[in-house]
Amino acid sequence: MSSYIVVALVTTLLISSLNAEPSAFDAGNINNPNPYGLTQEEEQLLENKKHLNKVSDNLVDVTSKLKKVTVKSNNQVNELDSLRSRIDGLQGILENLSRKEHLNKKSLRTLDEMNKQRLKSANEYETRLGEAVQANAKEIAKIQLALSALTVVVDKINKDYVTKAEYNALVLDVNNFKDIVTKELSSTTKKTEFSNKSKAQIAKEAKVFYDKQHYSKSIKFYSYLIQQNYKPARAHYMIGEMNYYRKNYSEAIAYFKKSAKLYSKATYMSILMLHTGVSMRHIGDEKNAKAFLKGTIKKYPGTKAAKEAKKQLGLMK
Repeated sequence: MSSYIVVALVTTLLISSLNAEPSAFDAGNINNPNPYGLTQEEEQLLENKKHLNKVSDNLVDVTSKLKKVTVKSNNQVNELDSLRSRIDGLQGILENLSRKEHLNKKSLRTLDEMNKQRLKSANEYETRLGEAVQANAKEIAKIQLALSALTVVVDKINKDYVTKAEYNALVLDVNNFKDIVTKELSSTTKKTEFSNKSKAQIAKEAKVFYDKQHYSKSIKFYSYLIQQNYKPARAHYMIGEMNYYRKNYSEAIAYFKKSAKLYSKATYMSILMLHTGVSMRHIGDEKNAKAFLKGTIKKYPGTKAAKEAKKQLGLMK
């Protein structure tokens, strides 16, 4: 900018010096629009004047353009500031969206955990419902069996129906027979192998027979203990075990069921459940067999019974 000012001052001084030059009838006046009578030096000065005028015009034009560029630059600066403000606003919106995304992810995780808990509860309910359905099915089967037996009895009664007179005569005969038996029993006291033995002693002898695999003798002793209601849960279990080893699987299941019903917290429950499952497999009830074997694994993990249950499940695949 300072170089332009210097050029303008020089131009002014040159024009002033040219205007001071004296001439007659304007001869040699370079300020005349149409100068004449110029010397070679004056012509050179005229050319310099024209050149300086062009420079001055260019300087004005450049100054005008510089003002326009300055205005444009200021406008760009303002636009840049506006863009920066918009960017700052967008950055704020982006940060707000990021926070919302984080909260949404946290909410999704919470919902996922809740759904998992609900699914777990639903599965547990389904399992319990299945067990209840199986138990009901078994009870229905028992009732149907009892009804069948009752039907047989009713049919027999209908077949063997007697008149009241015949019934009274029969009762009289029975009473007479009872009197004869009573008199016979009162006259002689019959001794059995359980006479003069405590129930604990009988239970001990029953276990000895069991260990020696004298199952018939052992079953007889445990049956007597059941009649005497002495530790009936264990007696039923032991008879079930002997039927299991004799491969009388249906009878074994019946005794195991009665034992578990009498006392479900016995120390031998893992073996009872295992042998019940195996017995059911042998009689063709694979559905309940798997249920008992899986129950043994789940309820008594790490035991020999659980290991054997896994082995038995492997045989059923």
